[in-house]
Parts: sequence; structure tokens; C-alpha cells
Amino acid sequence: MKNFKVYFFTLILIISSKGIVFSSSQYDSLKIKISQMLIFGIQDAKKVLEEDSLLEAYSNTHLGGIILFEKNISKKRSKVHLKALIEEIQSISKIPSFIAIDEEGGKVNRLKPIYGFHQTKSAKYLGDVNNLDSTYYYAKLTSELLKELGINVNFAPVVDLALNTSNFIYNAERSFGKDSDRVFFHARNVINAHKENDIITVLKHFPGHGSSTTDTHKEFTDVSNSWIVEELFPYHKLIIEDKVDGVMTSHVVNSKIDDSLLPATLSEKSINKLLREFLDYEGVVFSDDMQMGAITKNYGLKEAITYAINAGVDVLIFSNNQLYKDLVKPDKVISIIEEGVNSGDISLLRINESFRRIQNLKKKINLIK
Repeated sequence: MKNFKVYFFTLILIISSKGIVFSSSQYDSLKIKISQMLIFGIQDAKKVLEEDSLLEAYSNTHLGGIILFEKNISKKRSKVHLKALIEEIQSISKIPSFIAIDEEGGKVNRLKPIYGFHQTKSAKYLGDVNNLDSTYYYAKLTSELLKELGINVNFAPVVDLALNTSNFIYNAERSFGKDSDRVFFHARNVINAHKENDIITVLKHFPGHGSSTTDTHKEFTDVSNSWIVEELFPYHKLIIEDKVDGVMTSHVVNSKIDDSLLPATLSEKSINKLLREFLDYEGVVFSDDMQMGAITKNYGLKEAITYAINAGVDVLIFSNNQLYKDLVKPDKVISIIEEGVNSGDISLLRINESFRRIQNLKKKINLIK
């Protein structure tokens, strides 16, 4: 790993070109390709089946998927309702959908015991116990539940290192620990347990949120003076072992990686250069929620979308955890991207790359053939 650290600082800004070969697909219109790049949140369980225009959008477009939150779970008949909702979404999806959730365990847990689901353990608890069999056991329980419900993407495990014991990652017990090897081994077991049930896992939050002093959910977050290269090691090792289905970007600013001070989600140096070219990652890149304060307080919607796609993000997430009147609608985002491609502000090559990666990932879990 000493060589890795040296190479990082000498090669991080190298620009290389790679030939891309696109396979033919039955889904070849620009709008369809763009739609597949989007995951949206939907409204609470009481509203969703009656008035949520996002479900209507599913019947009219080819949206890539949805993300579920606790607001989508009914306290009465929670499992039955949730399964029915997921089945409804898949039945009206023109292309089978990603059904995603943040089910890390512990405090970041949508499927809580109060709704009739099993008890989970936090990453911190499992890292402190440091028994890999225990980590696998709890991850397997989660993956079996997700499969039963019809959820096929888990935005977990967190591979941030617990470097700052005062930040929101540590306080929410989301990290397996400070040691990169410990984080790697536990994350690998979480991934293995999910793979056995064809559940996609997504590592987060690239290139590392564990040293931050502020929270990207709320505000601009700069880790330039606290971030260390060891935060890349879990990603590096898991990519080498071909364990990575997806990577979620963070909205942290890191001048050690990008001196333009763009958040990682919007930074080509962070995604295309560091993650793809240097770490040799070829899979799907998911954004963190594009409606978090670190983005919305500093960038307009069109600006953020344009930056993110050109930087290398394949799937943009809009969680819509806001007032109903403030929801971002799929048609608006699709139009922004279409206009960007037509004007030359967004690369058509990037749209084609993302579409290919998304379809390959859906094939990997037999969502499509």
C-alpha cells in the first residue's frame, strides 16, 4: 500500500483515453437512455397510490428506478403494503426498475422493528465486535428481506473510515472503523451476503466522508485538510477483487483531488480520473441525493446535472424528501438533460456510456435479458 500512496499523488491527474464499444440495444432513443439514468423518491404511503405524479411518470417514461424511505412504509400491514407498492412500480415500468433503499443497519435503517421487520446492527457495532461471521449473518438477514420485498439495490455498505469521531458518519454509527483493512473485510462480507440474493450493493461515500467536520446534507463540506489517501483503500481492494456493483459519490470538496473545489459528485477529476482511470473502476456510479444542501445551496439544478453527468455520474438520485410543492419532477430533469445534449453542454458519449453500464448492471441481477 505504500506504493499505492506514492502512485496516487503522482498519477491522480493523468489523463488517458479508453476506447468504448457500444453494443446494440432495443432501447435506443435518447429520451429512454436519459430516463434510465434517473432514480426518484416517491411520496408517503398515504399519498403514493392516489396522487403521486411520480408513479404516473413511470407509466409514461422509462425511469431507471425509485428509492424508498421510511415515509413509504405503512405502520399497518407494512410488509404487505410495501410489496404491493413495489409490484405496482414494476408492473408499470417499461424497463424493469431499480428498487433502491438505504438499509445499512442500526440508525440508518428504513425497515425497522416497529414495522414488523427484524432488528439490525450498525456498522460500528459490527466493526467493534470484529467478527466477520456476525457481519455476514446480519447482512444475509437483510438481503433475504430485501429479496422477499422485491428491493434489488441496497445503498450499502458504507466504507468511510471513522476518522472524525464528531461527524455525522461516526455519530450515526455508519462506519466499521478507522482501520481501512477492517472496513474492507467487513464490507466484503456485506457484499457477499447480498450477492447470494442478487441484491446490488453500492459503496459510499466516494472518495471519503469520514474526516468531515460538516454534513453534506446541510451545507458545503470541505475535507481538503483532513482527508487521507487511506480512505481510498477499501474501494481499491474491493475493485481489485471484482466485488463492486456500484459506487456512490459524496458531495464533499477535496482540493487534494480537484483544486477547482467542485464537490466530488460534480468533479471529473474525482470520478473519471480518480475512480475510473486510476482505480480502474468500470461499473455504475450513483450520485448521492442531488437535493442535499451541499449541492442545492451552491448550484442550480441545470448546472448541477450538467456537471455531474459530464464528470462521470451514471445515475442521478432525486430523493424528493421535501414539501410536495417543491418536488423535482422527472420530466423537468429529462428535459434539462435532453436540452444539454442538443446544445452540446452534455456529452452524448457520456449518455451512451451510462446507459450501457446501467443495462449491464440490470442484466447482472437478471432484471433484463
